Amino acid sequence: PITPPIVTTPWHLMPVSWVLQELGTSSHGLSARDVGARARTSSRAPEPLATSLPSAVIEELANPLTPVLAAGAALAAAVGSRTDAALVAAIMGTSALFGGVQRVQTERALAELTARSAVSVRVRRSGATRLVTAEDLVPGDIVVVHPEDVVPADCRLLEADGLEVDESALTGESLPVIKNVVPVVAAHITGRRSMLYEGTTISAGQAVAVVVTTGAATEAGRSAATARQAAPVTGVEARLKSLTKASLPLALTSAAAVTGAGLLHGKRPADIAASAVNLAVASVPEGLPFLINAAQLAAARRLGNRGALVRNPRTIEALGRADVLCFDKTGTLTEGTLQLAAVSDGGGLLPSDRLDTAHKAILAAALRATPTVRRAEPMAHQTDQAVMAGARRAKVSARRGAAGWRRTSALPFEHSRAYHATSGSAARGDLLSVKGAPESVLPRCRQRQSNGKPVRIGATERQELNATAEELASSGQRVLAVAERPLQPDEELSDEAVDDLIFLGFVSLADLMRPEAAPATAQLREAEVHTVMLTGDHPATAAAVATSVSGTPDLNVRTGAELDALDDAELEEFLPTVDVVARCSPHHKVRIIHAFQRAGRVVAMTGDGANDAPAIRLADVGIALGRRGTPAATAAADLVIGDDRLDTIVKALTEGRAMWASVRTALAILIGGNLGEVAFGVLTSALTGSTPLNARQIMLVNLLTDLAPAVAIAVRAPGEDAEEWLREGPDRSLGVALTDEMVLRGLTTTLGAGFAWGAARLIGPHRRASTVGLASVVGTQLAQTLVSGGLDRNVLLAGVGSAALLVGIIQTPGLSQFFGNTPLGPIGWSITLSSITAAMLVNVALHPLARTSRGS
Repeated sequence: PITPPIVTTPWHLMPVSWVLQELGTSSHGLSARDVGARARTSSRAPEPLATSLPSAVIEELANPLTPVLAAGAALAAAVGSRTDAALVAAIMGTSALFGGVQRVQTERALAELTARSAVSVRVRRSGATRLVTAEDLVPGDIVVVHPEDVVPADCRLLEADGLEVDESALTGESLPVIKNVVPVVAAHITGRRSMLYEGTTISAGQAVAVVVTTGAATEAGRSAATARQAAPVTGVEARLKSLTKASLPLALTSAAAVTGAGLLHGKRPADIAASAVNLAVASVPEGLPFLINAAQLAAARRLGNRGALVRNPRTIEALGRADVLCFDKTGTLTEGTLQLAAVSDGGGLLPSDRLDTAHKAILAAALRATPTVRRAEPMAHQTDQAVMAGARRAKVSARRGAAGWRRTSALPFEHSRAYHATSGSAARGDLLSVKGAPESVLPRCRQRQSNGKPVRIGATERQELNATAEELASSGQRVLAVAERPLQPDEELSDEAVDDLIFLGFVSLADLMRPEAAPATAQLREAEVHTVMLTGDHPATAAAVATSVSGTPDLNVRTGAELDALDDAELEEFLPTVDVVARCSPHHKVRIIHAFQRAGRVVAMTGDGANDAPAIRLADVGIALGRRGTPAATAAADLVIGDDRLDTIVKALTEGRAMWASVRTALAILIGGNLGEVAFGVLTSALTGSTPLNARQIMLVNLLTDLAPAVAIAVRAPGEDAEEWLREGPDRSLGVALTDEMVLRGLTTTLGAGFAWGAARLIGPHRRASTVGLASVVGTQLAQTLVSGGLDRNVLLAGVGSAALLVGIIQTPGLSQFFGNTPLGPIGWSITLSSITAAMLVNVALHPLARTSRGS
């Protein structure tokens, strides 16, 4: 899809009358005819295409091993091994079906989540106000918004009364932005105070605005369109490609070796061809896609039970390898709402959860200067909500220090006034309480409270109070000054009366850190994941939050402007030492993700806003928050965290790493077993001119060793060692460790099968030797699987069950003959068990050497 062109009409700097004229509308709104005509030409947000089960299955089949396995199945069928061909096809189909079902189920769950968050709005048409959905709006519509409304489209303000807007979903700014109708010259959307943008939320006040753009043409719509661009190839696909490249030469080489051996021994061409195809098919890990899908589906279901929706199970593999995690600050590391952070008496500052008696008295005065809450109506301002909520948590009432206090009148907050004043009667007399911006309240204060008594404020002390307010504000907090004075019985409340006040202190409000943020980021550091906080906030605000989260004051904080001064190569060298990027735009986030990926890092991106969507989509693992997340962020994500908790992301990372710990073992079982079968086949062909195992026996080996046992290992839930795997780091998932385990398993299988087949051939006929070889191939692999699985119940059941099935098939005359076997007596089984035991002793002896080679 093509990203819509940037809208060039400068609505933000045009006077209201020009805007209405340009859009062909009026303050009364459009007529029904106008709406119908414009609906046919206005931009609409594209509906996400529902994923059907057939298309999902086809996508699951689009992996590098599919053509190889299909070719192997066709060759097997061509030489008469139709059963083996059917098995390969069945495994491929079952794997794709399971993966497709998981994807369809997740898409439906996400669609329901999006439907529940549909936006409705009050629109004025033909002079009457009605409620419509955001999808029904057209440019020129007049909309009316109130506190807690979600802005339905990009709009130009016509009227604004005390309007404040939470734009964190679009810009990353954590504090509400004051809006007005005055035209403004601003290059960036953060400075366009005369505009409302889709997906932002009204924090306070009310407004009337005209819709200027809808759907894909809005700022949020363009972010969503960018996010729909193709996602990067997942790590599992890259690994399948590498395994495919490795399996093809092995298949061709083994087939050529068997063909050469057959010709040297004078075997019939048909027998040579059958042996070569059988061994070539045996060298291809046909169960690999099924095994990986089963492991990822099991992990996806476990995460689903914890409230995390996995859109594509392949994401979990990349999550397990992630070594960089980029966080959007607002709503991810922080709560996303303004809360009481601290109270100051002008000197000492105490956090809201550790207030003493004097500081609680300041909070009580602030509460007295807070508007009355009417039932079923939202509080007018986020600041008032934060003060009331903080007072409740601190168990502070408005009557603290003013027994019997009762509100009598109030001067409501207005931007021109910049404070809220309340008069009330108390047991000791009437009281005037004021709360507002320090620059408005402090000049009205003549005295301050000191040891319970008012003292005059001198020039030096006034400078110190202003400096304290500025210092708190510079760290990204919203600061309110609190003051009071006694009122005379006949004194009326007015702006003129708000003077000669006694300064009590400051209350500071901030978007506080989530309680789980610090321990979660500590776990990520232990897991060798480089965390980078990305935010649109001021650098001081960003540094304060990051320091609080990490507990480390020496953080490298940079800005988007500094990144702009670097070329791509310089940025790659620069980013590994960066902890925080402030004033970070969506463009910066995308550039940061690109730079990390060019450096070979596996990047996860977490966010909830439309401004995060392009980076979420581009990242190797895109993570969105389900409760706060915008539709654009949710649609772009691979993983949606339903409970918005940061520690759920850590659990997902643990699940990914633990999954690959199990998958690595399962791959060693699968591929190492195949290597052992191929080596055994080539060795025996060199000695006799043909492989001892026919197509059905090879199918039986794969059925008994690859299907249930390997899958049981792969789908294991993280056990007590999950935290250990989290701390091991992302590099342990595959690579050298897997190669060592595969070689060791292949060697063990070859030794066990070769010794058993050789011993049986010396004392019995070919068919008995073949049966002993089959039993030893299966038994040696099952023994290694049981050792790898530890005490896992499912692994134990799968291993013992497969062994029992093998014995049953061999000892049942009809079945035994069907597979080309013969029932074994005590001598045959003794040879088998002795060979398995000897091979396992070699395996145990070589295991420490393999670990040493990995560590060196």
